[in-house]
Amino acid sequence: MENDRNDMPVTIVIAEDDDGHARLITEHLKESGVNNPTVRLKDGQETLDFFFRSGEGKKAQSGRGYLLLLDIKMPRVDGIEVLKRLKSHEELKTLPVIMLTTTDDPRDVEACYRAGCNNYLTKPVAFTRFAEIVKRLGLFISIVKVAKI
Repeated sequence: MENDRNDMPVTIVIAEDDDGHARLITEHLKESGVNNPTVRLKDGQETLDFFFRSGEGKKAQSGRGYLLLLDIKMPRVDGIEVLKRLKSHEELKTLPVIMLTTTDDPRDVEACYRAGCNNYLTKPVAFTRFAEIVKRLGLFISIVKVAKI
């Protein structure tokens, strides 16, 4: 039986340049019961191309719900700039964005909230703490409702 587009689960977009962090995020989301489809993007430009449907590579589909887990320190275009561009676009400004990054600099935290992020989580250096943060994030994702783009 084919799923109606309105019944499709939210796609989690992981914009993370570190392969190890991306793998841990994906694994721990699954361990916490989140089986939503995921898309991994390796830098800020890929993320912009995905949501603005430009350039090479993967593209967001119209009529789908997305949630973006966005790192700040990425090649080509940093996460704060990605966030600003997404939130300034009429179609994408309702996209939920959770910053998931190693930096806890108060200036970065403030810049992200001013630019429109929905939440800011710091990746702990310790593996067990990182795993716990992602599992809790998974619980949040399992109940969140998002607007379609």
